[in-house]
Amino acid sequence: MPPFQDPTSGLALKFFIQKDLPETLQAELCETIASLGGRVEIKVPRAGFILINPNTPEEERLRLCWMSPDRPERYFVPYTFVDACKVANMLLKQIFLEEGVPIPMHIHSSIANPNARSALSQRIIHSGGDPTASTSSARVILADPNTDVFKHLVQTYQSDPNKYIESYLWVKKSIERGFLVYTPLVYKNPGGRRAGEDRVQFTDEDEHNLAKWIAFTIPRKETGGRTGNVIYKQLCEKKDEPEYAWVQRHSWQSWRERYKKHAARLDQRIAAIVAEAQPAPNAKGQYGYVRQAEEKPKRRRKKKASSPSDDEQPSSPVAGPSSPVQPRQGDDEDESEWAVRVGDEPPPVWAGKKRKTRSNHGESDEEVAKRAKQSARDDEQELTDIAKEFQFTRDEVSAYYVASRDMDKTRARFKKMRELLATSDFD
Repeated sequence: MPPFQDPTSGLALKFFIQKDLPETLQAELCETIASLGGRVEIKVPRAGFILINPNTPEEERLRLCWMSPDRPERYFVPYTFVDACKVANMLLKQIFLEEGVPIPMHIHSSIANPNARSALSQRIIHSGGDPTASTSSARVILADPNTDVFKHLVQTYQSDPNKYIESYLWVKKSIERGFLVYTPLVYKNPGGRRAGEDRVQFTDEDEHNLAKWIAFTIPRKETGGRTGNVIYKQLCEKKDEPEYAWVQRHSWQSWRERYKKHAARLDQRIAAIVAEAQPAPNAKGQYGYVRQAEEKPKRRRKKKASSPSDDEQPSSPVAGPSSPVQPRQGDDEDESEWAVRVGDEPPPVWAGKKRKTRSNHGESDEEVAKRAKQSARDDEQELTDIAKEFQFTRDEVSAYYVASRDMDKTRARFKKMRELLATSDFD
């Protein structure tokens, strides 16, 4: 059905054009109205549309003569109304009226985009309203809801029954609905349950959602914080996000108390969720996670200079069976060190002392043992670092290393496991 044809009676809608408009413009309007199923009248109709040129003396005269509460179906619209209906391919209803009079509206400066302000003004005019009112005289003030000014306007006029603060999106929604509805006022609950209101019971789904949140926020109980206030306040701050709509069922105090009273059971659910899909390593912004301290370079101890090997011992004079070994000059105090057994004489003093054995690298048994202990400590530290970096338990990492005895292979395996867990679906 054409836009300018009455859907009930099937008759053409009637239009009257302000006489002092240019003839070419009047001709174009007549042609467009006819193509959309309407009819142009030479006299002002009892019911229909009067196309005016806003802010002109003739417009003022027409309103004084023909605007009447007895004719609520006689509408005064700008001549651009015809093209607007053609673009929309529908008849734009005159919804911004009260008792046949355009509702005065003010477009607040918080709507900063000039193109948006112009488009908003045209929509209001074509749907019967008056967007030129001042702040004091306006019945509706349109502002940007994402600004502090909007909140200030709401607080300023919340006790005024004749003034409404609406978002600029309210205009579009009203036109799409086809009727006018102001945003309803609600009484703010100062806290606690309303009189006669039952406490909202926790469901299994509530507990599952709570366990998922704690698993994501504090995956390891030993770090602390699960019984504090912060994570539950953070949870309730997400109530406006679609995926956290369930948060509004309870207050943050109730979520906290639910965990405290059922911690033993909930910890098992949390552990299962963490085991299935742990939070990504080094996750930023998660409660309880801080930047890991930079590792200090390890200082290696200088090895003590080893004594010369047996092969490097100073050569001593060759002694015969009956000739004593002569001591070196200047080494009288170490004379006994170079003594040898002669004939049936008792063995020299040094023969009763233990000699330190040397490794193939010239190290003594004691030095080899120290080096082995240091190597073991280094391995233990590296296994701890792998567990922290990829968020597995120390026992898991140690068990794999004992089986493989390859530190590089151990690090590569747990890195790959963490990458697989990070890419898996949390749910």
